[in-house]
Amino acid sequence: MRLRALWVPLLVLATGVPGTAMAADEDCYHEDVETRIRGCTELLGKGGLSAEARSSAFATRALGFSLKRDYGRAIEDYDRSLALTPNFATALNNRAWAYFRWGKAAQGQNDAEKAIDLAPDMDAAYDTRAHIRQALGDPDRAFEDYLLSMDYGGERMTLMYQCGLKDHGLYNGPRDGVPNEDLKSALKVCSLDAKCDPLPADEFCRPASS
Repeated sequence: MRLRALWVPLLVLATGVPGTAMAADEDCYHEDVETRIRGCTELLGKGGLSAEARSSAFATRALGFSLKRDYGRAIEDYDRSLALTPNFATALNNRAWAYFRWGKAAQGQNDAEKAIDLAPDMDAAYDTRAHIRQALGDPDRAFEDYLLSMDYGGERMTLMYQCGLKDHGLYNGPRDGVPNEDLKSALKVCSLDAKCDPLPADEFCRPASS
């Protein structure tokens, strides 16, 4: 599985719903996928949860299913989450990504657009929309979104693209998290190929010397 499905949602999920009591059940937010799914299921079975807490638990369990490539169940849980909190930008972005990974990019397009409308500084949402636009044959706007993802994601997002594009043999520059013209050129080339993913397949992205 591509790294992006793992790291981006986890980074934004913890702050996606204001006021959610994330300590209510640590297992629901555990790094281990099976523990997370089990913990969220147990948490959702308890009474007294606020709508925001239930929405967050559904979205977190959905991410667990997505990491297992069980996109149908993931989307069902994202649907439940968004029924409770329709303006949950992270859940919208992650549902869009699940649709993309499931081979149904067009169905995720509106979610990605709404996520950006709600959270215009969310780098993950621009990356999601870029992938969708690339899959739908719109390379120019996909490239624009990859650049926006770097603008908002800074060093972290830039480093991911440097690693991923190096894996593809499209980029031979430094992996230092600093945008450069060679990286932008590689992103442009990648955007033209619907099968090219600028994100790294490996779970870690570190300088070659480390």
